[in-house]
Amino acid sequence: MFFHPMFDPMYFLFIAPAFLLGLWAQFRIHTAYAQAQQLAAPLSGAAAARHILDSAGLNDVEIEEIPGQLSDHYDPRENVLRLSQAVYENRTLAAVGIAAHEAGHAIQHAQAYAPMLVRNAAVPAAGIGSNIGMLLIIIGAILNANPILIYLGIGLFSCVVFFQLVNLPVEFNASSRAKAQLVGLGIINQEELGYVNKVLNAAALTYVAATLQAVLTLLYFLMRFGGGRSRD
Repeated sequence: MFFHPMFDPMYFLFIAPAFLLGLWAQFRIHTAYAQAQQLAAPLSGAAAARHILDSAGLNDVEIEEIPGQLSDHYDPRENVLRLSQAVYENRTLAAVGIAAHEAGHAIQHAQAYAPMLVRNAAVPAAGIGSNIGMLLIIIGAILNANPILIYLGIGLFSCVVFFQLVNLPVEFNASSRAKAQLVGLGIINQEELGYVNKVLNAAALTYVAATLQAVLTLLYFLMRFGGGRSRD
């Protein structure tokens, strides 16, 4: 019998808390971002990031403008901070908050922040676990609940859970660094920090939701195939 978690009502019951939290997080981040986009900042996102990086002695980190919305990220392999057009160009609290967060990742990388090193090392395994792990579980279920394939698939998928768990302190720490740098360097004041807080805290909720979904999915697999047999 063909198995895929997306066709199992029990799977949706398992991940319902994560799904609802994800919806709430998306609502929060869009409303907080829209509000903070209306409030002026003295620097553009790119200028704020440059100021933060230079103040940390990271003059070698380049800043590039990329397409998309909220596509901002730091690439440790190329040592490049990439900012979406709205963040790169705009002088708003939303722009400087997001840019500062990504600059925080660059500082983490430069300082060999341990959780970030672990997270970066786990990226390949998480990619394999997300794709091949799920495929092995499905094939194992099709082949009359083949326990070897299923357990191997669950083991690989656990790499996704590990990545998500270690990613949380990385993201929270980057936001803490961002807020401290923004205020410490005089880019924003304490009152303006409240609006930046709303944006970064809402973004943090999306990572919490993703982690919760990965954990609940793993628990679902363990429940369904805990005895090595599919419970149809």
